[in-house]
Amino acid sequence: MKPLLTLLAGLAAASVLWAQTPDAEGEVTKVDAAAGRVTLRHSGVKSLDMPPMTMAFRVSDARLLQGVAAGDHVRFAARKLGGNYTVVALVKTP
Repeated sequence: MKPLLTLLAGLAAASVLWAQTPDAEGEVTKVDAAAGRVTLRHSGVKSLDMPPMTMAFRVSDARLLQGVAAGDHVRFAARKLGGNYTVVALVKTP
């Protein structure tokens, strides 16, 4: 039973990591920290079957917006959570 629990814990950890791995690129066009939103001009987002566009996303954690400003290039991960497109990971790129 213990090996099964270890395997299940490992799978759960891997799924959490997958959910937060940046898989799209974009440019920040607006940050609204008070509303917990960021607008991105982005490449396609494969995980959401979304073509390139500019759109506002909610963020899962307001701390993702710290140090991010319009004009920054970023890699990000977005998921559909509670019916809303939500950025779950955001990393500035050079």
